[in-house]
Amino acid sequence: MINESPLKERRMHISRADGGSYTDNLIGTLLAIFGNVLVSISLCIQKYSHVTLAGTKDLRAFYHTKTWWSGFALICLGEGANFVSYAFAPLALISTLNAVSVLTSSILGFIFLRDKLKPKDFAKRYGLSFLGSILTIGGTFLFVVFGPNSHEKLQAENIVTHLVGWPVLLYLLLEIITFCLLLYFYKRRNANYLVIILLLVALLGSVTVITVKAVSGMLVLTIEGTMQLDYPIFSVMFVCMVASVVFQAGFLSQACKLYDSSMIAGVNYILSTVFAVIAGAVFYVEFKNEDVLHICMFLLGSAFCFLGVFLITKNRKRTKTFEPYVTMDMVNGVPTIHDKGFFVQPDTNGAFSYGALVNNDGAAPATLPVKLERPRVSDLKED
Repeated sequence: MINESPLKERRMHISRADGGSYTDNLIGTLLAIFGNVLVSISLCIQKYSHVTLAGTKDLRAFYHTKTWWSGFALICLGEGANFVSYAFAPLALISTLNAVSVLTSSILGFIFLRDKLKPKDFAKRYGLSFLGSILTIGGTFLFVVFGPNSHEKLQAENIVTHLVGWPVLLYLLLEIITFCLLLYFYKRRNANYLVIILLLVALLGSVTVITVKAVSGMLVLTIEGTMQLDYPIFSVMFVCMVASVVFQAGFLSQACKLYDSSMIAGVNYILSTVFAVIAGAVFYVEFKNEDVLHICMFLLGSAFCFLGVFLITKNRKRTKTFEPYVTMDMVNGVPTIHDKGFFVQPDTNGAFSYGALVNNDGAAPATLPVKLERPRVSDLKED
């Protein structure tokens, strides 16, 4: 009985640790889902503000409207929830949950923004989107249930131990070499391919999620009473986090100038999630205690999410680029050329054409009132 007592205490300690890890995972998962849903709602609110402002004669900038600021406040709250979630749940689980944001944006696009299609395209468009939504929901369920459940309190000493390990150093070396090669082809060889740009974003994103988890974990421990902010590793992680976010945003901005946003959203989610899962497995050893079945089911759920997000983003409406057009002043009969993109462009089929001659006040389409005639040859000879 005396020898069995320490064994019982050890089993109780392990059970409590597993229960605490499960509770932390649940908190982190709920925070991530809540944050992603909130970010999607806020982006739809801001888009609604832009569309409403563009459809009126209001000359105010978008940041002068209450609707836009409401969306901005919700974005801050949602991103804050995502930031805190990294401190409670494994990195591989939180990064994959970004599919919830794509799914929510798709649903809100149909309902809140009233995206519509022609009847002949309805079944094709919404059928694929519905299938993608089902796959995303099923994949989310699989990787949440079978995802890594091990989670450690990220004290400064633990982060340093992970950082100086040879697997992490080898991973960072390979990542730096790959990043430099891709950057060389992108800058020197003008290889402006979408995959290359988004691979640069994903490589930076893997550094971002590693540092975000470290900073978030140390901040949570500090709030709980264990000071972690006076360790040098906190400053190092914080600087790397800010720098990687800034450069990541720069590459994403360049990609948005060259390619359609829906294509960027799908490919970026897939690449960023893959590199984030690899970073979590290497840096934080999140799959160390997982069996083969759980790992395979997690990968299957991730594959379902990848396919679902691809189908959802594939069917999004593409934004038309601005083309110069002409509107008619119904009072003076003077045509007005719009070549700066300040007004809402009428729906036209030809590039650089007159398009629909629509009055700025919303009058019905009008035709040109004057038809010019060619002068006769005899009149020219008489002159």
